[in-house]
Amino acid sequence: MDALIPHDALIRIQMEYVEMPGLKLTPHQIGRLCGLPLEVCEVPTGTQVFDWTVPKEWNIRDAWVKNAKGERVIDFQQSNLHVVNYSAPVSQRMQISELKRHVFTLPDQPDLIPYRTSFYKEEWGFYMPHRQLEALEATGGEYEVVIESSLKPGTLTWGEYLHAGDSTDEVLISTHICHPSLANDNCSGLALQTILARELSRRQTRLSYRFVWIPATIGSIAWLATNEATLSRIKHGLVISNVGDAGAPTYKRSRRGTSLIDRAMNHVLQRSGSPFNLLDFFPYGYDERQYCSPGFNLPVGLFQRSQFGTFPEYHTSSDNLDFIRPKHLAVSFRLIVQALEILERDRRLVNLSPKGEPQLGKRGLYGSVGGGSHTAATQIAMLWVLNLSDGRHSLLDIAERADLSFDLVRETADLLEAHQLLRREAPEARGPAC
Repeated sequence: MDALIPHDALIRIQMEYVEMPGLKLTPHQIGRLCGLPLEVCEVPTGTQVFDWTVPKEWNIRDAWVKNAKGERVIDFQQSNLHVVNYSAPVSQRMQISELKRHVFTLPDQPDLIPYRTSFYKEEWGFYMPHRQLEALEATGGEYEVVIESSLKPGTLTWGEYLHAGDSTDEVLISTHICHPSLANDNCSGLALQTILARELSRRQTRLSYRFVWIPATIGSIAWLATNEATLSRIKHGLVISNVGDAGAPTYKRSRRGTSLIDRAMNHVLQRSGSPFNLLDFFPYGYDERQYCSPGFNLPVGLFQRSQFGTFPEYHTSSDNLDFIRPKHLAVSFRLIVQALEILERDRRLVNLSPKGEPQLGKRGLYGSVGGGSHTAATQIAMLWVLNLSDGRHSLLDIAERADLSFDLVRETADLLEAHQLLRREAPEARGPAC
């Protein structure tokens, strides 16, 4: 798979996503922008999904707070972060003392608008910069408060795309699409996943890839409930979020801790030549905590750059398109693709000349790939691959044991296989490596 990301296409998706008219149309827009045949899935309000119930559908047309002069001092049209997501409709006049009970700010970041949401409390509220609230308090007076929203039976909506590979074994790749006007969390994940799906759709792969663009928490729970009968197909998985900022790449392991996706991401990051963070699983975060809940325990990790909740722009109006850069998205894309390459190409082999080392010289294998240090590394790789190709060790096992790159081990295995020194082990005969 090509690890180069088309920056212009990514930026175009980001910009159009910011302008998308609501979550329900987001899957349609993704399919239109990238030519993917997304399936739009809907679960009706009131549907029981494990311990949760699909909530009412929330729609909003406009919202404002006007002062005595008729000026909008809070204006939904300027920023949709101003309204607490899922706010109930309201149309009242009130004093600043009453309004303050429904306004939330960040005193430690007084110039920023915060972002929060609540699906199950039919209340209403506004977010605004703390300095602006202080100015309103100083002015006092009566304010017109309007939220033109609706909470009615509807549907929970997500988009899904299956790229069918040679095998029915699937890689689940998931990103959330429910945060309005936040670039890193999670316009970046949405855009990167869309480009990844488009690029994979043009390639023949061994594994099948199931992409879901989904509302966080309730969306992944509903997806799991809807697909419970076929979850055994999910052999690997990755949640993508916060992938566009300048922070070091961060990978949070699955609940299993040593699944192949965990090992693949660890291997890629260890050999990236740049700082990175590896985190053990903990039951807080994004949708990986649903996929990794004990009733499923799917091998799904989380890839980010800066970890959620650790950077000052997180869930504020400063998480905008100025905060992310194409070069950081490109690095994130490349690291994810390299990990998927390991999933695609990892295999177990059997040495066809296991009694003593085979004579490589008579096959022209010494020096067959050039000179210098690369040749020496290849010679060492040959010995490791031949020694551990016993039908029990995979190529990634060998790379980890020998402290060699997976690419070098794979290329060496290809070479030895071409010289009929190795054969592929049948999948059903595989056992754990010792």
